[in-house]
This record gives sequence, C-alpha cells and structure tokens, in this order.
Amino acid sequence: MDELLKRIEINPEVMGEKPVIKRTRITVECILKRLSEGLNIKEILENYPYLTEAVIRATLLYASKNFKS
Repeated sequence: MDELLKRIEINPEVMGEKPVIKRTRITVECILKRLSEGLNIKEILENYPYLTEAVIRATLLYASKNFKS
C-alpha cells in the first residue's frame, strides 16, 4: 500500500499545495470528482492516457487515509 501512496505528492509549487499525482498537475480531487460523476477507471484512463490504473487506486487510497470525519 505504501508503494501506491508514493504516487501522490504535495508540492507547494504545484496546484496550491493540493495533493496531485506525482509529476502531473492532476489533483486527487480531480480524479475523485470524475469517479463521483460516474466515470469508471477505463473512462478516466481514456481521458488521461498517461495515467495508470494503479494511480487511480492510489488516489482512492490517499483519500481514504486522509478523510476527516
């Protein structure tokens, strides 16, 4: 699981310190929003062909570990 989380970074120089997929400007929030809109992983990968399924799983894992209730 820790390997997946290494795919997410927070960099003050990128997207206002929002968590992003490493070496991109795609935020975790962006991927989660696409999933909530009903897109499946295959559709997201069609829209962002340079991403991988593992990156999508990493965003979900990151969100689950950082959710504050």
